[in-house]
Amino acid sequence: MLQAQNRFEMMREYWRERFLETDQARLIEQFHLAADDQYIYIVYYEQRYAVNRSNGFISLCDDPGVEIPFGPLMSIYHLFCYSKPGAMNSGRFVPFRQVRGASPFAPAFEKSIAEELSRPFDGHLEALRRASEALKGERIKQGDAGYIFRAFDCMPVMMVFWDGDDEFPAQANLLFDANITDFTHEETVCCVAGDLMRRLKELAGLYQRE
Repeated sequence: MLQAQNRFEMMREYWRERFLETDQARLIEQFHLAADDQYIYIVYYEQRYAVNRSNGFISLCDDPGVEIPFGPLMSIYHLFCYSKPGAMNSGRFVPFRQVRGASPFAPAFEKSIAEELSRPFDGHLEALRRASEALKGERIKQGDAGYIFRAFDCMPVMMVFWDGDDEFPAQANLLFDANITDFTHEETVCCVAGDLMRRLKELAGLYQRE
């Protein structure tokens, strides 16, 4: 536990310092972010974060004292540090295994998605729909519950969920814009997916069941 905490702190410090090397004006313009002399503000899965422009620390606007989990921290830092100038979405959604550079991580990713989304929401279809609406998902006509969410304004994530029945267990899939690695590192897509699972379970009141 202590070793994991130390690793988290080391990674947070590394990326905090990397952020301070970025062209903040370019990021603000590229992602149409609100900013003032002290902070850059960014919304991640409908939660607003403030990034301190002078020291790089990130806080949650609604609860500045709370410790930010690993996933949101890395997702925000990596968007700022990996995004290419002029990056644009393709409008084409692909499964994780087709994301550029992600294929080595695909088996573990797909297994974790099946467990992290399918299992807690199996038999809780309405709870998933309510959570998806609360997260401002755009309903699509796929699966029993299909939605497109915005991790960031520039980063759509598609979820397709089929509820279980007497013959088949629940199934779920997440898809990403084919150009997502123009905005972040391929491994960070796992953080983006994991944070969606966490937010949906929180909003459905199922997070404590895990």
